[in-house]
Amino acid sequence: MIKEVFERKKPLICYFMAGYPSVEESIKTAEILLENGADILEVGFPFSDPVADGITIQAAHEKAVKDGITPLKVFEITKTIKDKFPTKPLIAMTYYNPIFKFGEENFCKMAKENGIDGLIVPDLPPEEGKGLKKVANQHEISLISLLAPTSHERRIKVVSQMSDDFIYYVSITGITGERESLPWQELESKIKNIREMTNKKIAVGFGVSKGEHAKVISHFADGVIVGSAIVKLQGKKDFENLKLLVRDLHDSIG
Repeated sequence: MIKEVFERKKPLICYFMAGYPSVEESIKTAEILLENGADILEVGFPFSDPVADGITIQAAHEKAVKDGITPLKVFEITKTIKDKFPTKPLIAMTYYNPIFKFGEENFCKMAKENGIDGLIVPDLPPEEGKGLKKVANQHEISLISLLAPTSHERRIKVVSQMSDDFIYYVSITGITGERESLPWQELESKIKNIREMTNKKIAVGFGVSKGEHAKVISHFADGVIVGSAIVKLQGKKDFENLKLLVRDLHDSIG
């Protein structure tokens, strides 16, 4: 399902935090995203130690965990979303600990049963993810791995082998968060270099927060990923501006 989206267009991939600031409002956030231009949805699984995330998403993790949003509750949320938007791919973005606690087989089985089409695990090194990839693929779930500006040639080749439908390229070193600008020339050069080593689609995230960012990225990448800017509005329950943001991002992708 994810692959087909990339074959049709350069998708807008939107991240939201499940269960934040409440279960109902997180479902409303997902609905607004999918109704106003998001092609693929990344579902944040709340976790107590989100090491890859910046202040905005960390705060969302913290509140959702405090409110008792467990992986089982997230699966209830994803099932609700999938039932309403059956053709829209959902990607679970979770740290490895919840998968480990459930067991890879059990987690992937439940994920598939509740509408999950892909899986991103930011703290799982690709060299250690072969077992999870095998289990995920058996349940028809795509495993998506990450690359960063610091990734060397060997890591690029490993990630290319591990990623099923696309590679998530982290635009900057460090944690998630909105940025006024990104290192465009360096970013384009890095993507060009990666393309020489893989035929996988490449989507760019981290720091992307406005239409003008999406426009530039779509000139040299295959997809655009937006997270913190969405979660900020989600937390404020500012759904009108969330609609405007998603429409602007969608319309800016060339």
